[in-house]
Amino acid sequence: MIAYIKGKFVVKTPAIAIMEANGIGYEMQISLNTYSAIKDADNGLLYTYLHITENGQTFFGFADMAEKEMFLLLISVSGIGSSTARMMLSGLKPREISEAITQANTALLSTVKGIGKKTAERLILELRDKMGKKVLETVGATGSPKTVSIEDDAIQALMALGIARPIAENVVKKHILSNPELSLEEIIKQSLKNL
Repeated sequence: MIAYIKGKFVVKTPAIAIMEANGIGYEMQISLNTYSAIKDADNGLLYTYLHITENGQTFFGFADMAEKEMFLLLISVSGIGSSTARMMLSGLKPREISEAITQANTALLSTVKGIGKKTAERLILELRDKMGKKVLETVGATGSPKTVSIEDDAIQALMALGIARPIAENVVKKHILSNPELSLEEIIKQSLKNL
């Protein structure tokens, strides 16, 4: 499978990017989030996913791995197709979707076109545990640029472990204020000890 394509952007629209690499043009379906990330670039890299169905093959491009991973999680849910997943990623950032699912925020998920209350509830039911595990797996990991602070990541990790948000916020802030040099992993470990 092709993990990513690096090359020149020949066409960029809010829904499609065509990228030339080694003389071959790759047409990829993209979200508005990806479009925002690449709209001013002449060259770049898109992580890819080839979606194969009985009706055809569709290539999807993502500006970062977080978006690709969220896309894969979304399409793993019964009733969520690739078009709906792309629509969700156009309306919300991966972090917002993750937070909405872990916090059971059906209202936010339902703001996306094509996602009703029942579908939002199914997303939460099927992905809540996976989201929690994903947060724990990425604790302390480096990779794509983070748009949130260590404090937010620590709070999300504690919430994924079943700790209420106000309690998680208080304990994390306390540790960050007492020792701003702590790593994300250390903040989480010390917070868990003090609960």
